[in-house]
Amino acid sequence: VFHDVAYKAKDRNDLLSGIDEFLDQVTVLPPGEWDPSIRIEPPKSVPSQVKGKKRSSLSCRKGLKEEGHHAGPELQRTGRLFGGLILDIKRKAPFFLSDFKDALSLQCLASILFLYCACMSPVITFGGLLGEATQGRISAIESLFGASLTGIAYSLFAGQPLTILGSTGPVLVFEKILFKFCRNYGLSYLSLRTSIGLWTAFLCIVLVATDASSLVCYITRFTEEAFATLICIIFIYEALEKLVDLGEVYPFNMHNDLNKLTSYSAASSYLNYWLVVSLYSGYLPELFALHFKLFSLQECLEYHGVFRGSACGHHGPYIPDVLFWSVILFFATFFLSSFLKKFKTKRYFPTKVRSTISDFAVFLTIVIMVLIDYLVGVPSPKLQVPEKFEPTRKDRGWFIDPLGGNPWWTLLIAAVPALLCTILIFMDQQITAVIINRKEHKLK
Repeated sequence: VFHDVAYKAKDRNDLLSGIDEFLDQVTVLPPGEWDPSIRIEPPKSVPSQVKGKKRSSLSCRKGLKEEGHHAGPELQRTGRLFGGLILDIKRKAPFFLSDFKDALSLQCLASILFLYCACMSPVITFGGLLGEATQGRISAIESLFGASLTGIAYSLFAGQPLTILGSTGPVLVFEKILFKFCRNYGLSYLSLRTSIGLWTAFLCIVLVATDASSLVCYITRFTEEAFATLICIIFIYEALEKLVDLGEVYPFNMHNDLNKLTSYSAASSYLNYWLVVSLYSGYLPELFALHFKLFSLQECLEYHGVFRGSACGHHGPYIPDVLFWSVILFFATFFLSSFLKKFKTKRYFPTKVRSTISDFAVFLTIVIMVLIDYLVGVPSPKLQVPEKFEPTRKDRGWFIDPLGGNPWWTLLIAAVPALLCTILIFMDQQITAVIINRKEHKLK
């Protein structure tokens, strides 16, 4: 009977229920005291497996129900002003020093490198999109500085420092709507955005003072899984969308006519070359600098034209296809990362080496693919990082007047969009913290 349960069990609870049922029904005889001449009659009826499965499903539901309520001491309402914050500080204080000591390990180093790569790219990319949406009011350098400042402060003082703060798609939509509103009504975007930021900070302090985090106990496991799935879908969609957009920026031509190469019009800098032509008159050649558009490809070769520039190979013009190379990099990065992540279960190398490779899977994949891209030399799109630490626009500094050139009533009306922004940030951060604090992660 237990043999069938062991093979048909769907999860750990089914297996434990089968063991309990087996121990309830079996007759155990102590070793050395059993006489082989004495036989025990077999049972008249075999116990049903349906009851065991019912008990297993009930226990599983009960466990999920208890887990879904998040009935932990950190989510209980204290009824005092800033009571939850004070208790969080008391709970975190004993582990504050050990958090820095425990970071001196190989696994933490792998996580740090992975998080650096995972955070840097979205922040700068989001900053570029924000710069396009706000016409340079807030761009990559501002997003990078804000993410660095909030990331360091949150990691040092937050109750759950493993949560990563970052801008998401809804925040970009919010900024676009706000900038369009300011442009239509002649308001200063940065001043109004500063007012909204101050109101948002005030509302977040109110939420902390009133123990609003205790409302997380009403978030079910279904909501957590739906939110985690939404995040995965957003990242997958954005990655595929970037890949499709490359087809518009770097289109491929399946009917290239190399004889018309000199008449192509392109914005690339390597096509703006002059052709060095050698005309033989008598015994000595005469050199002339003529624009290549005056000749066809065959005429260029007849006049001993020389191809120069990154678009030319040793034997003629070479046009790399950036789109296809980007697709190769995209899927090669995914498959190599998946392979290295599962390297822990392979048969190659000692256990320590396999475990180290698995921990550094993402970072090793990024380094390998960047090196391959550099060696191949195809001009694939690169991440544009600001070179100087200065505001994007020269006509402003780092500190913005909340009022600026706006009317005084904008300081009050900014509380309405700030409320929407606060709800967005609160839900995003709290659900992420709940997912991190699950029991299976075994966090203190």
